[in-house]
Amino acid sequence: MGPKEQRRAFFFALARQIRVIWPILSGVLVVMAGLGWLIGRIEDWRIDEALYFTFVTGLTIGYGDFAPRHLSSRVLALFIGLSGIVLTGLVAAISVQALRATEIDSTDKK
Repeated sequence: MGPKEQRRAFFFALARQIRVIWPILSGVLVVMAGLGWLIGRIEDWRIDEALYFTFVTGLTIGYGDFAPRHLSSRVLALFIGLSGIVLTGLVAAISVQALRATEIDSTDKK
């Protein structure tokens, strides 16, 4: 199997894995966005600032240009961080599963 066929098999397997786990992925994203919106309301941020803070925090980048001042916002930010770790783990897991499926397909065709 050539590189082009391997890429095609990988993306097909990745799409299949995403379709299976989509309810969990979308749930995590909705929870993160909802918590970010709530933090934005507490901290009096615009919606774009709140969503920016949410995904910078959730992806564990944390630039520090937005930081919650209120205790309740800080607690919610912890949950965003934990949700981001779950999201990263899910993406890594489905990528590994797609690579494994691609490897199995390539060995079956030899």
